Amino acid sequence: MRRHLTRGMAAAVTVFTLAATATACGDDGTSSGAEGDGTGQITFWDNNGGVRTDVWNEIIAAFEAENPDIDVEYVGVPIADVQSKYDAAIQGGEGLPDVGGVSTAYLSNLVAQGALEPVGDRLAESGLDEQLMPAMLAGVEATVGEEGEYYSVPTSANQGVLWYRTDLFQQAGLEPPTTWDNFFTAADELTDAGNNEFGFTIRGGEGSIAQALDMMYAQSGIDTFWEGEESTVNAPENVAALERYVELYNTVTPEADLNNDFTNMVATFTGGNVGMLQHNLGSYTDHIAAFGAENVAGLPMPAGDDGAHTFVSNPVDGLGLFQSSDNKEAAWRFIEFAVSHEMNSLWNESAGSIPSNTAAIDDPWIAEAPPTQAAVAALSDENTTIVQLPYYLPDWNNITKADTEPNFQRLLLGEMSAQEFADDLAERLNEAQAEWQEQRG
Repeated sequence: MRRHLTRGMAAAVTVFTLAATATACGDDGTSSGAEGDGTGQITFWDNNGGVRTDVWNEIIAAFEAENPDIDVEYVGVPIADVQSKYDAAIQGGEGLPDVGGVSTAYLSNLVAQGALEPVGDRLAESGLDEQLMPAMLAGVEATVGEEGEYYSVPTSANQGVLWYRTDLFQQAGLEPPTTWDNFFTAADELTDAGNNEFGFTIRGGEGSIAQALDMMYAQSGIDTFWEGEESTVNAPENVAALERYVELYNTVTPEADLNNDFTNMVATFTGGNVGMLQHNLGSYTDHIAAFGAENVAGLPMPAGDDGAHTFVSNPVDGLGLFQSSDNKEAAWRFIEFAVSHEMNSLWNESAGSIPSNTAAIDDPWIAEAPPTQAAVAALSDENTTIVQLPYYLPDWNNITKADTEPNFQRLLLGEMSAQEFADDLAERLNEAQAEWQEQRG
């Protein structure tokens, strides 16, 4: 699917909508909870614990100051563990929070298990539906396929970024990595393994598949995830792009990158002489803190030979109200507060993401964040293509994480070919798509 974006930030954010729907929620016996009296304690699970703990503690402190009759218990859950923690709590029949961070990457999984409270009426009654980005709301709505219904309140959206050390590029006389030729040339030129200098750091551990897909489709220029009933993951152009990507490992990257998750990958970039890192807007503040704004910059993924960009869609992050909560009124008040203009802007400035509250779009920090502006400019280009990933598949996260991450490490080690890797992933996705379509009738 090709989508052209030409009308500034509001139009750019439309790329975060998802182009497919999922099955409605089932009934696994989760408690229906209660409204409560709007006071007392609620529990909040942060779905990126450790990385966003400080800003959430700031938001919680402000909320408790304004609502002294409500106490928020913060639980930070590492992003790599959050889906399994939710699943374990659901299967155990207890232990779910009142409010939790929920990404559209696993939203349909939670809805299918009956874990989340629909919040469409609450959004309308509070007026939040008029304050939040319509495209982000549409993305949440599309993930579960119930028209006019929402199972989370969007807080932010993201975009893939190629981060690079401007000081190292200038010293080496290299052009910025705006094209793939520039990227691969810089990766080679900036590598001196004997002196612990590397052109790139790769994500070989947890979270590796999302970034591999980003690199594959951005290079191949393939503009759709499905061709009929079959995934394009193993199309020849994507396999060739994957081969070129994995050849970077242990050639222009540190050998230890094999086990890199998000935290270790960013630490490798910020703690050593590494020229480039592919991640997203969320690590902006880490890079600025490490190098200063004058020595690091972020660009959209390199353009193809025709100058056009191809991006894969990123999940929409949000806050879910859990069905089992016995204090839903207080929990909803916390959600309303967290997505208010000031708090939503505060959180997204810390994360370097695009805020869901429309009032925050005009806040000064966005104008002062060149990587965010660059991402928006690329997304607004009429030649930009967005490949919509099938987050609506209930098995999407399991397939792209538990089922496939070990294979990616085998691929990096030369124990599996790019064709074998791509064929295995495509087969799993094709089966999940067929099952999903059958369930929908």
